[in-house]
Amino acid sequence: MSHKGDLDPQFYEMLEKLQALDFVLVELNLFLDTHPDDLASIQQYNQLVQERTQLANHFQQLYGPLMNFGHSYSKFPWEWSKVPWPWQV
Repeated sequence: MSHKGDLDPQFYEMLEKLQALDFVLVELNLFLDTHPDDLASIQQYNQLVQERTQLANHFQQLYGPLMNFGHSYSKFPWEWSKVPWPWQV
């Protein structure tokens, strides 16, 4: 089920940026598991966590929750009944 034409281009740009940040954060996390004393990587990780948090908060204000089970707030009315969900695009 495609909803690509239903939302403005910013939705997809922001979602793609979030996915890219998530990918880099996973890779840095794995690297830091084996290089726990790499200060530059820790600083990069923390900076990207902050960037991702800000972007995710902004995305959720505009388009609704990214994650369920208490990880995202919902506006009224309940937003989880709206589609597409982030994993459907």
